[in-house]
Amino acid sequence: MADTWVRAAVDAVHSNPTQAVLYLSGGASQAIGWLLSVPGASGTVLEAVVPYSRHSMIQLLGKVPSQFCSLKTTEEMALLAYNRALKLSSPGYPVLGVGFTGSLATTHPKFGDHRMHMSTRSSNRHWVSTVTLSKGLRTRQQEEILSGHLLLKAIANACKVPGTFVPDLTQSDLLDECETLFTEDQELEQIIRGEVCFKVYPFLSEEYASNAERKIILSGSFNPLHDGHLKLLEVATSICGDDGYPCFEISAVNADKPPLSVSQIKDRVEKFKNVGKSVIISNQPYFYKKAELFPGSAFVIGADTAARLIDPKYYDGDYKKMLDILVRCKSTGCTFLVGGRNIDGVFKVLEDFKIPEELRDMFIPIPPDKFRMDISSTQIRKQLGK
Repeated sequence: MADTWVRAAVDAVHSNPTQAVLYLSGGASQAIGWLLSVPGASGTVLEAVVPYSRHSMIQLLGKVPSQFCSLKTTEEMALLAYNRALKLSSPGYPVLGVGFTGSLATTHPKFGDHRMHMSTRSSNRHWVSTVTLSKGLRTRQQEEILSGHLLLKAIANACKVPGTFVPDLTQSDLLDECETLFTEDQELEQIIRGEVCFKVYPFLSEEYASNAERKIILSGSFNPLHDGHLKLLEVATSICGDDGYPCFEISAVNADKPPLSVSQIKDRVEKFKNVGKSVIISNQPYFYKKAELFPGSAFVIGADTAARLIDPKYYDGDYKKMLDILVRCKSTGCTFLVGGRNIDGVFKVLEDFKIPEELRDMFIPIPPDKFRMDISSTQIRKQLGK
């Protein structure tokens, strides 16, 4: 009967659009096998990691945890998994981060409890659970299977899959769980604080390939959003072909200004909703950090931005530092689509700049006959008296 329940739960999870990253240690590893053994797994599982050794867990967390098997550690794993899922997911898909730590039966009797901690994290939901098992009631294999059942049920619940099975807990087992739901304001505050790397608002009205994995991103403040922005991204998307998903991106955190407030972000997001265009709110103002957030993406920039990207002045005057940083950007699979811009009264295009040989194939020109814009958001604000 359990096998039937597991198969039904996995089928239901795979039929859901949610894409997940799983970080598990100390148990529940069979949940990974169950998810991967059923057709459709590639649409659900982005990555599954088992940081079993002490050093592996320290490397994952970026610190030595006060306790390796604990609710706090598991919550941190789920948040890391969620941020990782955001970076790896296909455009417009909901994502899920899953964390698990366990201290189950082993080769010698344990002084402490046999216990497990689980956590799932989505954009607006955080769920945690601690299960304390009756010692001596089950073998290690039985505890392992039970932990897998419990984690699979947690994943199914996070994917809002109805009617999943009830794992075999006894009255002597202790189950404690808690759910926290986030408002949109709280989600944006988490981005500003750096806890979550970005949030996608999938307002796109046009139909694009559902399997598009490459984002075509136009970054800016968009204060205001104007027709030139819309046209530029449209042209860039046509240059990239049919395998791209166009979206705008705003960093809530600025390099030389205070961060945007939640109300400012929501006001700007509303403008994109009105025109049916997807927008991402991130917390990275620098392109080399954006490349880490959006690997494999094509960034749409103006010639003025391209000039700054390759100018050592912005890298402490160090040419090698500039080259190293941009080579790392290139290693993520990112490219830059460069549109012409007026710079000090002169219209400049990509070909007007000397791009280092190592980086030339990362920069792609947008022909002026396809797009040319001679007015900026700053000029529009001045004209509006803002």
